[in-house]
Amino acid sequence: MVIIALLAALLLPAVQKAREAARRTSCGSNLRQIGLAAANFESRSRHYPASWKSVPADASGNIHGWSCQAVLLPLIEQTSLYSKLNFDLSYEEAEVTDVEAADGTKIKLASARIPTYLCPSERRDEVKIEDGQAVDYPLNYAVNLGTWFVYDPQSRKGGNGVFYPDSKLRAADIEDGMSYTLCASEVKAWQPYYRNAGRPADGLRIPAATDEVCALGGEFKSEGGHTEWVDGRVHQTGFTTTFRPNERVLCEVGSKTYDVDWTNQQEGKSATAPTFAAVTARSYHVGGVNAAMMDGSVRWFADDVNLGVWRAYSTRNGGEIVPDNDHGR
Repeated sequence: MVIIALLAALLLPAVQKAREAARRTSCGSNLRQIGLAAANFESRSRHYPASWKSVPADASGNIHGWSCQAVLLPLIEQTSLYSKLNFDLSYEEAEVTDVEAADGTKIKLASARIPTYLCPSERRDEVKIEDGQAVDYPLNYAVNLGTWFVYDPQSRKGGNGVFYPDSKLRAADIEDGMSYTLCASEVKAWQPYYRNAGRPADGLRIPAATDEVCALGGEFKSEGGHTEWVDGRVHQTGFTTTFRPNERVLCEVGSKTYDVDWTNQQEGKSATAPTFAAVTARSYHVGGVNAAMMDGSVRWFADDVNLGVWRAYSTRNGGEIVPDNDHGR
């Protein structure tokens, strides 16, 4: 029995390593499908989908726009679910529609699990429950909204990424090159975040260090980020390169410390306040994140990638010269 225990102790790390390698490969395959879906969408529509597809405002004046991930559903073999979406309504109005699951049960549209949008390493692959009802399903792959600035509702100007609210960017707008521009990256579901600080654009410079984020304030949510694949807001289905992959942004709230994201203003919740966001790419893989490029290829970005290089990969027309081997360092 001692010999068996010793053998098991020796084999267990190898087995775990092999399992993680398989999960990481599967994760990369999901991202490749998303990257190719975005490219196919552009080929058909002559523009890429927006990060947030706006709809008419509700009675309170809020706009609950659809995500890029929702728009891409038919291109990742989810045509049946896509056919149930009504893009003339907000996702909040449309999500009351029941759809039939494979086992014949009726579920809320937004609570449907999309396998291509979930990494096998996600530790909370579970539906979000509110008032005893399944309402939303999380996701692990977010689209590139640039470095920091996301959207100004007054000028309707967007950020320097490939996606932003109501954008219609074309392949020709990706001036830095398809293989040098990020399409999507991994994020963690159930992410703590601050939102709706509502600060004016004046003085909202990109944070020089992670500890500057806590002072920016806002409404705190302990586990609400990246939990709704239907919602096109940056804290749900996007990411920015304000910080490097998996960089910890630690803020104390009450008696606990959280690794947070930050969004100045939810898209569609204000007619004047701009959206700036520090929404970090994160994964459960050791040492980095998988990311899809605009040409459909998938690359591994190490946690210690040079910050300037990481940001350069997120801009569509920054004109940076990026060494081909620098993303893995």
